[in-house]
Amino acid sequence: MTENPANAPLCSYLDWDSSFFERRIARLNASRLEPAITQQALQWCAQNRIDCLYFLADSDDPQTKRLAEQNRFQFVDVRVTYERAVASIGKDKTEANVRLAREEDLPFLAEIARTGHHDSRFYFDEHFDRLKCDQLYETWIRNSFHGFADAVLVADSGQQAAAYITCKLTGSEAQIGLIGVHQAHRGKGLGSTLVTGFLSWARERGAVQAKVVTQGRNAGAQRLYQKNGFLLASSQLWYHRWFSR
Repeated sequence: MTENPANAPLCSYLDWDSSFFERRIARLNASRLEPAITQQALQWCAQNRIDCLYFLADSDDPQTKRLAEQNRFQFVDVRVTYERAVASIGKDKTEANVRLAREEDLPFLAEIARTGHHDSRFYFDEHFDRLKCDQLYETWIRNSFHGFADAVLVADSGQQAAAYITCKLTGSEAQIGLIGVHQAHRGKGLGSTLVTGFLSWARERGAVQAKVVTQGRNAGAQRLYQKNGFLLASSQLWYHRWFSR
């Protein structure tokens, strides 16, 4: 198996997820399964009365796939990571419409978030309530505005925000968190406008590398990132293991 960080426990209880979904949720801190590791993780979950265990697996290990299936881990998503260098870029012709989000934008951003992320793993796991999934992304964008992200950029259409992108800077790496476009404004190039705005934001802050994570089933998002110079860097598999109590 892939080694865990020094002193990291085999499994970690996730306070925020557990509180939000009202289930006891944990994460397996490994990317590959071995028989002993699988047994220890399941025992830990039983001892800690876990309802759901998240597991993000390497996609290139046959033993991990086999053990996951044998031990009733539910495959829910392919996690793909795209990267590109933050280099000098030309200004998009509509980039002037990109600005920092303001407090009055939040109702519009929340509306986009409630309906704009149905490709995520939570919607493909029948154990999660769909209204809760909607609320998850609404909460995410609100938290991003209030400090979870380093910046929330929006693209205007008329008198209101029609799309958003959240930005995070860690050292020399800038990352896109969420990107969403209101369904009434899709097909107008706002996604590319926001990605260009994000790259400008990153470059101005000294970032060297840009990264974004999306779902393997989200072909539209992948086309957007590829169009804007991002290349596939890695893929992983999300599993959820549910326990009845």
